[in-house]
Amino acid sequence: MTQKTYIFMDFDGVTHPWGEVEDFRSLPLIEAVVRDFEEARIVIASDWRMLFSLSKLVSRFAADIQPRVAGATPHLIPKRGAELHGLREREAMLWLGQHEPEVSRTAWCAIDDAPGNWLTRSRLVLTDFKRGFTDEDAQALRRMLETLRGNAYLEPPARPSLLYSA
Repeated sequence: MTQKTYIFMDFDGVTHPWGEVEDFRSLPLIEAVVRDFEEARIVIASDWRMLFSLSKLVSRFAADIQPRVAGATPHLIPKRGAELHGLREREAMLWLGQHEPEVSRTAWCAIDDAPGNWLTRSRLVLTDFKRGFTDEDAQALRRMLETLRGNAYLEPPARPSLLYSA
C-alpha cells in the first residue's frame, strides 16, 4: 500500500476568497486534485475547527472525499507573540505525532494563504487570499503531491525546539 500523504488545509483564503461569501467555491478544484492521489488525506488546519464540529466541517466536502478527511489539527495557544510564526505547522506536526509513528518520514504538505503559518515553505502551496485556490494552485498541488509520492524528504524537518515550545 502507498504511504499516506497528508494535506493540511486552511479554509478562508483557500476554499473561498478571504472576507467574501464563505461558499467554498474553490473546494471542488482541490477535491479534483485529491481524487488523482489515492494516498492523499486532508487534515483541517483552519480556524473553523474551533467553531464547528469535525462532522460539520467534513460535510462541506464531496461525498467521495469525506472519508479521506483524516481529522483536524489541535489548537495550540501561543504564550508569546513570537510563537505565532509557524503556529499552524507546529499544530500539524503535533497532529502527525499523534497519528503517525515516524513524523520525520511522513509525507505532508499544506494549502494556506498565510505564509507565516508555515516554517517549511517547500511544502506550502500558497494561495492568494483575494482569490482562493485557483487553477495555478491546483497545478502546484499536483506537482507537490507527485514529488511527495515516495519521497517525503523535500526539506529537512525543523528541529523539535522550533516545533514545540515549552
